[in-house]
Amino acid sequence: MELDVVGIGNLNYDIILLVDRFPEFHEKINAKHAHFGLGGAAANTISWLAHFGLKTGYIGAVGRDEIGDVHFSYFRRIGVDTGGIRVVEAPSGVAIALIRGEDKRIVKYPGANLLKEVDFEYLSRAGHVHMSSNPVETIVEVVKFAHERGITVSLDIGEAPLPREVEGMVDDLMMNEDEYRRKFGSLDPSLSLAKNLVITLNGGGALVRDSSGKVSEIRGLSAQVVDSTGAGDSFAAGVIYGVINGWSLEDSARLGMLLAYLTVQKVGARSAIVPLDEVKRIALEVGLKLPFNGD
Repeated sequence: MELDVVGIGNLNYDIILLVDRFPEFHEKINAKHAHFGLGGAAANTISWLAHFGLKTGYIGAVGRDEIGDVHFSYFRRIGVDTGGIRVVEAPSGVAIALIRGEDKRIVKYPGANLLKEVDFEYLSRAGHVHMSSNPVETIVEVVKFAHERGITVSLDIGEAPLPREVEGMVDDLMMNEDEYRRKFGSLDPSLSLAKNLVITLNGGGALVRDSSGKVSEIRGLSAQVVDSTGAGDSFAAGVIYGVINGWSLEDSARLGMLLAYLTVQKVGARSAIVPLDEVKRIALEVGLKLPFNGD
């Protein structure tokens, strides 16, 4: 094993516009704030983990364009191995969001993301793999491959179908409350076959069920939400960092809550990313006791 965590997912360029109201038909309005930055759910998660000092890599695809160049440049600067990223003959992915308070409208152009391919030789170098924004066939192939080789898997399933045939092989399944209710019909955490389950709750907090069947509710942190873009990705980073360092699922989810709390207070998916020492300082500041360094 050479890499602690490999992410698999989309690579986008995010354009985020904060508006007082949404435009009417054929109307032009001015935004009160604009943010331009890199995005993609699993890529946002990997960016946090790289800043935390983990050896990380990524599997995805970008176009032969300026956006693709910026993705490579950013990842290399923060120490993410880019050996699993393909350069393809299609424009890089773009996501445009209009945000008015807690109301968000998003338009995505997947572009090169539709042409990503999993390099299983590259993936075999990982101790853990994290997936978000992937076709169901990719999820099935990767989970089976990882399970056969003792590579742990976390899955932020989003709106993708959850393949029952591999659900029990997923070590850490992350879903929000609405996604879970749609897939299972209720909020009963025993309905999922995944080893560890984390359900983020509407209004803050999370419901977690570990591999022993223990269910706990984690309280959220109160924050003034400026932009929720990337909050779930930050949460996933906290969970992953905790579990691969041997923390309890509850403590891992608490770190996830802290990272999401930081993210929603800034515009952009990666604007709140800070090194681990800064996260430790903030945890103390907000009264959150976490087992950093085994203490």
